[in-house]
Amino acid sequence: MTERRTSAGLGPAEVRRLCADLDLAPSKRRGQNFVHDANTVRRIVAAAGLRPHDVVLEVGPGLGSLTMPLLEAVEQVVAVEVEPRLARSLVPTVRRLAGQSSADRLVVVERDALTLSADDLRDVPVQPTALVANLPYNVSVPVLLHVLAELASLDRALVMVQSEVADRLTAGPGSRTYGGPSGKLAWYGRAEPAGTVPRTVFWPVPNVDSSLVRFTRAAPPRTTASRAQVFAVVDAAFSQRRKGLRAALAGWAGSPVLAEQALRSAGVDPRLRGERLAVQDFARIAESRPGV
Repeated sequence: MTERRTSAGLGPAEVRRLCADLDLAPSKRRGQNFVHDANTVRRIVAAAGLRPHDVVLEVGPGLGSLTMPLLEAVEQVVAVEVEPRLARSLVPTVRRLAGQSSADRLVVVERDALTLSADDLRDVPVQPTALVANLPYNVSVPVLLHVLAELASLDRALVMVQSEVADRLTAGPGSRTYGGPSGKLAWYGRAEPAGTVPRTVFWPVPNVDSSLVRFTRAAPPRTTASRAQVFAVVDAAFSQRRKGLRAALAGWAGSPVLAEQALRSAGVDPRLRGERLAVQDFARIAESRPGV
């Protein structure tokens, strides 16, 4: 493997200087909060459990605070950035602070991660094996679910999200915070909490707390229903989470009577609420929908 050069990283002054050079103000709409603490980014890399031969997908690399420590740890980083100025500046920044070797192992894809597909990465020699990212908080859940759906090569992830979102992603059936995001992420594998991140390591300082979520891919439930069909049940079950499943799934099934028939056929008590069900239960219900 190519010899790695340790980067000094991006401190608070460097982050502000880069933003000034790019005439860039962090966008609240895009959830841009740049990490400027070297210890934090190295803790994130360590928590990801990366292997030297991994190819990491980083969504929203921003100025490169996390990108450079990732390049020290793995063979290649594929950074997906929607902001053109940030996308164009990333390789020069890495070259200046981490060296040409690191810059050569960085691929920048200028694209919205919500529209990313495997075809966008057709020129990458090895498809990404791990997702490690400080996800934009306003779209963190849809981005995570989308890239897991589009890139089957991803077998692990370590993402930083808003703490409230982390609670939802890692919640299990029966938990107060269990909901649609929890159920859908469980289709792809297992998620668990991986620590918290203080607000003070960001610029600008966000008004929310941040947490890390570790994810390990696993086989989806064995079912004749498609992922889209199962997710339609999840969406219906949690669209009216105060109601029992008989009522919540009435629109999905066509009527409360048909919903009850599907639930009983799947071995699920129609009086239960969606928060009591695991992804395997949603899959059985999807199989039992009238007409399927």
